[in-house]
Amino acid sequence: MSAPTAAAAGAPDDGGPFEKLLEPVIGVLESVGNFVSLTGRTLFWLSRPPYRFAQFLAAMEFIGVQSVFIVGLTGTFSGMVLALQTTNSLRQFGAEGVVGSVVAISLTREIAPVFTALMVTARGGSAIAAELGNMRVTEQIDAILTMGVSPVQYLLAPRLVAAVVMVPLLCILYTCVGMAGAWLVAIQGLGVDPGTFLSNIEKYMVPHDFWMGEIKACVFGFLISAISCSHGFNAEGGARGVGLATTRAVVQSSVAILIANYIITSLMTDL
Repeated sequence: MSAPTAAAAGAPDDGGPFEKLLEPVIGVLESVGNFVSLTGRTLFWLSRPPYRFAQFLAAMEFIGVQSVFIVGLTGTFSGMVLALQTTNSLRQFGAEGVVGSVVAISLTREIAPVFTALMVTARGGSAIAAELGNMRVTEQIDAILTMGVSPVQYLLAPRLVAAVVMVPLLCILYTCVGMAGAWLVAIQGLGVDPGTFLSNIEKYMVPHDFWMGEIKACVFGFLISAISCSHGFNAEGGARGVGLATTRAVVQSSVAILIANYIITSLMTDL
């Protein structure tokens, strides 16, 4: 008798080359679908009681207060480097007097919201993904569900709101300490006239610059929290799965920040 075929023996069919070609696309679509579904559920639970004020305050403290040092340090040296480079470049054209306005607009519109979001992603987003992923693989999230409490409302909603609230505040802090560093370098180090430095800021900066940065920071905070929570909440595979979820959360949040920054800038530049 002839040997039984693989199909007759019950061997699994691994699909043809077309199915293998579509596997990455299907994986991306599934990941996007899980993200949109979970974010939609989180937004839905935001409007439903009970409201977790203790969880919200704890998330604000973790995302915002504990990020003050790293954001302040990054902002100070960013402003110092920006002032140093700008002053030396503009001095070739005798226009070093406008360095204050150039630094202020650059920080407010672009550098402060983007760098603040990246710092929060590295410190807060990774921790959120790791914490939720650990809770998932150790079945703590399932335990919360068995007690009749929605884990989305209890764990995810406070973190989402806290990020949207705290990232814009950290952005303001970044701008302030960045301008302080720029003042120190330009005035004390490079001899720029302080009156000209301040008067040009008042002359060229408009409220639109401030609001552009704050709108960006709100969107970035939403993306950081939503992406990090999604990866942590859906983590699987033990400790290795938690590590992969954390890595993906940081990478995808950073990429989303840069893409959203371009889109918002292109939309608001003409306003």
